[in-house]
Amino acid sequence: MIKKTRGLRVVKQDRNVKKENWKKKPAAGKQGRSLDDKFEEWVGEKPVKKAGKSSEQKTGRKEDWSRARKKDGKNADQKSARDFACGKVEKFGKADGKSAQKSFGKSARKDTMNFGKKSEPKRGFGDSPKSGKLQSVAEEKKAPKKKGLCPVAHRCGGCQYLDVPYAEQLQMKQSQMQKLLGNYCKVHGIKGMDDPFHYRNKVHAVFGYRKGEAISGVYEEKTHNIVPVETCMIEDQKADEIIGTIRGMLKSFKIRTYDEDTGYGLLRHVLVRRGFTSGQIMVVLVTASPVFPSKNNFVKALRQKHPEITTIVQNINNRGTSMVLGDKEHVLYGKGYIEDELCGCKFRISPKSFYQVNPVQTEYLYGKAIELAGLTGNERVLDAYCGIGTIGIIAASKAKEVIGVELNADAVRDAVQNAKCNDVKNIRFYCNDATEFMMQMAASGDTVDVVLMDPPRAGSTEAFIKAVAAVKAKTVIYVSCGPDTLVRDLGVFKKMGYQAEGAWPVDMFPATGHCEVVVKILKR
Repeated sequence: MIKKTRGLRVVKQDRNVKKENWKKKPAAGKQGRSLDDKFEEWVGEKPVKKAGKSSEQKTGRKEDWSRARKKDGKNADQKSARDFACGKVEKFGKADGKSAQKSFGKSARKDTMNFGKKSEPKRGFGDSPKSGKLQSVAEEKKAPKKKGLCPVAHRCGGCQYLDVPYAEQLQMKQSQMQKLLGNYCKVHGIKGMDDPFHYRNKVHAVFGYRKGEAISGVYEEKTHNIVPVETCMIEDQKADEIIGTIRGMLKSFKIRTYDEDTGYGLLRHVLVRRGFTSGQIMVVLVTASPVFPSKNNFVKALRQKHPEITTIVQNINNRGTSMVLGDKEHVLYGKGYIEDELCGCKFRISPKSFYQVNPVQTEYLYGKAIELAGLTGNERVLDAYCGIGTIGIIAASKAKEVIGVELNADAVRDAVQNAKCNDVKNIRFYCNDATEFMMQMAASGDTVDVVLMDPPRAGSTEAFIKAVAAVKAKTVIYVSCGPDTLVRDLGVFKKMGYQAEGAWPVDMFPATGHCEVVVKILKR
């Protein structure tokens, strides 16, 4: 005999059926609703009014259940109906001559009841969800289900469009760029990739501990819950392999992964960077403490498994923030940096250096930026947000003089070394805020011809754009990784007497919702 249960009712909402707790209290002086009444409410039949527990009333309830079940052309007895309401397997209709079975017990999610959810194509930028009635199980059974390329894509949130055909992804991004920038300038065709997989040469994995085992992966979207990831469709395959090796070594070396809640543990993150042309590999072990037991043996064992590793660095991050890298570093093996080649120039990449993660598309991106600058060899160029000097050093061979400005001291040191490595003598680097630097130039009557700017996703500032006008720049090449903030900045440029002449989108991040774009801006 069933003593306790909870009634169910169907609620239609975007093709999902929700299971809600029945919390309605019985009226004063009346008994609570029975399981039979609740089930009749659930199936949409009016309960039979009863005065007592007579056999006629039991027969009436049985007839109600029968009417509710006649949709499938079969009768059900009282016991099967109760079993159904309690979460046991029940049969619904037929599809292709076979009964479609669904479980409503503990295996179902807490807040939904799965009626064989139909696979739907991913939606594009700004697309609204499609409305429609909940399909029957038989109809949904006929719809073929596609197996996704990544088993954790729905939890990771990094590859929103992984299962969307690449040509369709490009169309979506082209359309979005047109909507955002079409009122400012002509939007040219997007530059896509021949092979849109495994393009990221920088791979970051967060480490944690679950059920007695070390895990590594990414944070679930908008949370700090770790989603274990073995391989990723957009990450460098060798980097994924190295991260897996490190995870497997932790137990034998008795290294505990860091726990954000307790502050206990050593290994927090692993960062792997691979040179696209050089093949050099850097591994960064981010630890919560400078004390790394058996670190020499650990490094030796890792190199035995992966002799292709060029350098290994320990980064110490003991702060309780979401920042991945800390301030202090120790080189455990190698030089502490790797080198790579881009647009014919060599660049040194250290753990904290900003370097584009898609080298194939970066070649086109920077080449297009310098082409649009229209350099003839007589221009004075200012490379704002210069990082390790990539764009400025590439442009130096076509300009009279290049000035690089960067606030990150580590990046400036790398930029100076990169200029020496490439024997570039007409470039100077300054560790300063670009806005303040240009205002100081303007105050002394100094000017520039071209400004190259590649700001972070947050975009630039109104003060920076005013400083660009103050140094009387005739041409601005804006490389943006945040089109939304680019639109905001173009509005400020327009107020300062500048006009966007054209935009060239570049798909730097296939399978994601992000898009890079180069815009040429001229002084009117």
